[in-house]
Amino acid sequence: MPKAKLNFRNLSVGAKLAKSKQIMAALTNNPNFPNPTPALAAITAVITRTETKSAECDAAQQLAKTKTTELNISVDELDLVMGQITAHVDSVAGGDESKILSAGLDTRAAATSTTEPPPPSALDTTIGDREGELDASWDTVAGAKSYVIETSEDPPQPAAWKHAGVSTKSRFTIKGLPSGKRCWIRVAAINSAGQSGWSDPATKMAP
Repeated sequence: MPKAKLNFRNLSVGAKLAKSKQIMAALTNNPNFPNPTPALAAITAVITRTETKSAECDAAQQLAKTKTTELNISVDELDLVMGQITAHVDSVAGGDESKILSAGLDTRAAATSTTEPPPPSALDTTIGDREGELDASWDTVAGAKSYVIETSEDPPQPAAWKHAGVSTKSRFTIKGLPSGKRCWIRVAAINSAGQSGWSDPATKMAP
């Protein structure tokens, strides 16, 4: 004996709503089912409520995504301005530990490196959050105080490399790249003894 089957289990919310509306339309004024239970009006109310909640959920997810992007931008700005004020304190203090500590900053141990660091390895690039941005990352080099980043248009030539920035971490976001064009990136480590050689370059199409 045939039995009705809903086939709801693996459907998305949108698909469930669409199928529910289809069933409601088929049952409206259907002489085969003059007194449906639950009443069609009650089912329609549930459908409407589900549509509203689904729209609210979509809006909340989009808002969360937007807020996360805004937070990341603000954190990048915070890193930048705090790095700038630290450099200012370092410059004005002239190595006076008491002055540095009075600014609420810590002091770094005296450098002990006597040889230049090796080139960074495992350089990788991924698409950034915004147009014209690429995120570069590499393995940390022991004893490195900072890293210098250079970029080149495709194909890279010895005289085409340009300074892109300096990072104290083993990652850096390169901004202002020509969208839709391939970019080459290389990194060198810096310690008190000098600068390493350049890493093997990595390449990526800027978004």
